[in-house]
Amino acid sequence: MDPGLVIALALALAFAATNGIHDASNAIATLVATRGATPLQAILLAAFFNLLGPLLIGAAVANTIAGIVTVPADQAVAVIGAGLTAAVIWNLFTWRRGLPSSSSHALVGGLVGAAMADGGLSAVQWGGLDGLHPVGVFGALIALAISPVLGFFVALALIRIVRRLARRATRRWQSASSGGQWVTSAALAFSHGANDAQKSVGVIAALLLAAGQTDSLAVPVWVTPACALALTVGTALGGWRIIRTVGRGIYRIEPVEGMVSQSASAAVILGASFGGAPTSTSQVVASSVVGIGGGRRRWRHVNWATVREILLAWLVTLPAAALIAVAIYGVIAWLG
Repeated sequence: MDPGLVIALALALAFAATNGIHDASNAIATLVATRGATPLQAILLAAFFNLLGPLLIGAAVANTIAGIVTVPADQAVAVIGAGLTAAVIWNLFTWRRGLPSSSSHALVGGLVGAAMADGGLSAVQWGGLDGLHPVGVFGALIALAISPVLGFFVALALIRIVRRLARRATRRWQSASSGGQWVTSAALAFSHGANDAQKSVGVIAALLLAAGQTDSLAVPVWVTPACALALTVGTALGGWRIIRTVGRGIYRIEPVEGMVSQSASAAVILGASFGGAPTSTSQVVASSVVGIGGGRRRWRHVNWATVREILLAWLVTLPAAALIAVAIYGVIAWLG
């Protein structure tokens, strides 16, 4: 196998691992923050369901990601490799800052930047929507823009319903909600694995097709488990800075609120996975936490300085990753 392809495949798995550090930590942030589970318990829970998600859900998201770059086959490995490197660098930078930025935006930005550096605008499939199915860059960006809005409103509506039902609840309700967080956290980890591991699967599918290792975007059997495992390794490494930001830095949530946030996020992400729409677990979970504060009519209790910092990271991620990818591709082209 060509050394360049081996490096690019390793980068795809590295992206999955940094994605796990970033987004899997969001799956357990509220569970840990409300002391519903110890960090070790939460990590083991998320790791198991992260692994299960991509094995049971189809490859719709993978196909969407695989269709973003349309460069010649002999340039695809270098282009995708540069895009992946940029996404990994940005993920590590934002993790270091404790910011729940979007790994999906970083990946899309990296791929677009590298492709344009190679072949200009025509090297990117800009796409849009094919019915409700996202296609190309615009389709992915539409899905990424809509999903956090849905996470916000679903959480806001759900917490109001739950609060109304629980007006006469006793302490047993609090105990039950703490246990319920295990279920909803597992569901969120499952949906995260189903959506995010498939992004790396899609990239690997494009790499193998360009290198002539396969004759379609259907991947070999080992690819999905390998990506899921890399995601799980990232989860085990832990994104504690991000857990603190999501679990405490935006709005100090209680066990019931944590359960609602996880339920809303899992519903949005899992629904998107079936439709082939890439989402950002970071964005959906963070938005749902803000929705919890709004649903409790405690807008003043929301840490808006942290929210603004997160929003800035979201806005900057795509162009920053694209610029990093352009620079990396330039170095690759110069060395080649």
